[in-house]
Amino acid sequence: MNLTKNTRRAAVALTVPILLFTAACGSEDGKGSSGAAVAKVEGKAGEKPKITVPKDAKPAEKPVTKTLIEGKGATVKKGDLVRLDFEAQTMKGRNLGGSWTPQPGSKPGGPRTQVVTEVTDQMTQQMLPPKVLSAMAGQKVGSRVEIEGTAKALIGAGLNPQAGIKPEDGLVWVVDVVGAKKVDKKAKAEGDQKEPEDGLPKVTAPDGKAAQIEVPKGEKAPKDLKEQVLVKGKGPEVKAGDGLIAQYTGVKWEDGKKFDSSWDHGGATAFQIGTGQVVQGWDKALVGKHVGDRVEIVIPPKLGYGASPQHELAKNTLVFSVDIVGTV
Repeated sequence: MNLTKNTRRAAVALTVPILLFTAACGSEDGKGSSGAAVAKVEGKAGEKPKITVPKDAKPAEKPVTKTLIEGKGATVKKGDLVRLDFEAQTMKGRNLGGSWTPQPGSKPGGPRTQVVTEVTDQMTQQMLPPKVLSAMAGQKVGSRVEIEGTAKALIGAGLNPQAGIKPEDGLVWVVDVVGAKKVDKKAKAEGDQKEPEDGLPKVTAPDGKAAQIEVPKGEKAPKDLKEQVLVKGKGPEVKAGDGLIAQYTGVKWEDGKKFDSSWDHGGATAFQIGTGQVVQGWDKALVGKHVGDRVEIVIPPKLGYGASPQHELAKNTLVFSVDIVGTV
């Protein structure tokens, strides 16, 4: 389950001016060159960078990766889950979006909406093309990295023809590695499980499979958010802005049918919590919980997809079993 509202069932992606690349975008080898970068980047890691490019500069025909600031944290490996800040623009100065730009509905002084994803050479989100994302492998947490080149070099055949960018145009991404975590795809909450409270579905979580969620027959769906910690973890508290690593299963209250599960897509996945990237029911229920918890959540349409009438789950009350197995 992709947890963004646009591409997954339980969650909105960062706002960008254009859809720069399509789902067909991918990286052939994930490798860049160590050629000279032409863009000038100012600013400290953790702060919005200022990117300038000389007017006569020509973009490299192969991806150029430059570590601007080397962090002191763990080295990122392919397959790790990461939390990233980024700023992107064309070499002619056209803004392509970034995590420092406040998102609609964001709270002043609240956590920034960031990219939380797996380091891979495959297309996983719409903010960073695979060749930019895969360049994070080998970098250290706390680093600031610049990736530049032509649109053809960085995006290739996945370049969206509607974006108004030509293959020979130069593009620049500046990425801060905020956090990284190796994930056990088979991880789950461990410990004694409580019985559900009156009126809530029963959850059974077999090893390596989607949880079985049994909606009580004849029971009307609650009109407000319901949540219960079924297994109490001993890990750190989940804070707004964290990248939450979870196993989850979701069913519809109305018929009890499963509509998605992380176990159906390779196991534990991650998304940012408490920043509006997931439906309101997730943000409200999971911020403040702890790593190791198994949480049952019942989400009415008003806190799910009720605001999106065209969504297939717009009228459904959603029931989730969520195992919090880590943060990034």
